[in-house]
Amino acid sequence: MAASDKLPHSTFNTQAGFFSEAGELGGSQPQFNEICTALYERELIALAHSEIKNLSLLKRKMGGLPYHVKAIARYMVDNSSSINPSPINVDTHNGSWFAKQPSKCPGINHLDDVDKRQAWYKKHAEYGLVVPVLVLNMEGAHIELDSIDMVNQNNSQLHLNKSGWFSNSGDFIPPNTHDEGEASSRALSVENKILLRPTKAIMTSGCCGHTWSFKSKRSPRSLSLREMRLSTQVNWKQFTLLRN
Repeated sequence: MAASDKLPHSTFNTQAGFFSEAGELGGSQPQFNEICTALYERELIALAHSEIKNLSLLKRKMGGLPYHVKAIARYMVDNSSSINPSPINVDTHNGSWFAKQPSKCPGINHLDDVDKRQAWYKKHAEYGLVVPVLVLNMEGAHIELDSIDMVNQNNSQLHLNKSGWFSNSGDFIPPNTHDEGEASSRALSVENKILLRPTKAIMTSGCCGHTWSFKSKRSPRSLSLREMRLSTQVNWKQFTLLRN
C-alpha cells in the first residue's frame, strides 16, 4: 500500500483508544470488553476478505467500527435488564446471540401465510422497521435481518436496504420488472428471497444465524456487523417499529 493510500492516523487513534473509551461499562462489566473484542475481530477479518476496492469506502467502514461495535456490546450487556429485552441468550465469547435451533426453518411454515403477511405489512411497514427475509438456495435455507428504507404510498410495495423491492405479500420484485410493477421470484437454482411476517421464532432464528439444509440443521452462520446492529433494534413485544 502506498504512503498516500494509508488510513489516516486519526483512524488508528480511534481504534487504539477503543477500549479505554468504554469505561462506562468496561470496568464494571467484563463481558463488554469480551463482546467488543469478538465483534471487532470478526469484522476486521470480514473486511480483510472483502472485495472492497474503494479506499474511501474502506476508510468509512473502519472509522465507523468503534461506534457500531460499542453500541452492539452495550445492548448485549444490558439485554436482560433493558425495557425491550430479547428472548435470546448472549454468547460473549463469540459476540453473538444463541438459542435452541428448531429442527426445521420456521420461515418455511409461514410461506402460505400470504394474507396475514400482506395485512401486517400494509398496516406496519415504515422506514427503519427491522424485518426477516427467508433466503432459499441450493445449500438450504436461512433467515436474514434487513430493514425497510422505502415504501410506496399505499404500502403495497416496500424496499429493503440490502435485499431490494418486495410486495407486501412477500414476493421479491426483480429490478428489471419493478418499473412495470410485476412481481416474480428468482429461480430457486440461484437464490430465492421471501419477505416474512416477523414472529418470535422467525426473528430468533434470524438473530442467531440458524441455517438448515433441505434435510437437517446446519451450523449457525456468523451475522455481519450490520445484522448484529439490526438485531439490537428488534421490538420483541410487537415487532413493529421500536419507538424511543
